[in-house]
Amino acid sequence: MKFEDIYKAYWQKIFRLCLGYVNDFSSAQDLAQETFITVWQQLPKFRNEAGIGTWIFRIAVNTCLRQIEKEKRMVKTVLPVHLAEEKQESPEPKVQLLYQYISELPENERIIISLELEGIRQAEIANITGFSESNIRVKIHRIKEKLNKKFKENE
Repeated sequence: MKFEDIYKAYWQKIFRLCLGYVNDFSSAQDLAQETFITVWQQLPKFRNEAGIGTWIFRIAVNTCLRQIEKEKRMVKTVLPVHLAEEKQESPEPKVQLLYQYISELPENERIIISLELEGIRQAEIANITGFSESNIRVKIHRIKEKLNKKFKENE
């Protein structure tokens, strides 16, 4: 499979996965780009032991987790008011709110629900995360309940 085909097939999915982790459009683009740089560099070493999608999602998850660890070590600062006002708003407030709620979940729940929202089969989610398939079903149900509760609390 050529890199260009992989990029076209997975870019949007990986971007949305990253967006679920960081809840910031620009950061998500950077993380998705970093993921595809790694995919491009490692593609010759890909051994087809797992599906290409599973492999790419695992790279994306690891990239996001590394970024989160870096941010935990960095000192947080507040943007000056004039810069904060310039940030782009999503045209769909409910979608933006969903990504905000997802970004507030624990790391494992973020990856699971992000992959579920991408339509990834639960067996593949289990393969990517290392949880059993039945555990994934339970976790997805609980995560959806958490997100629904947050929406109801903020109506």
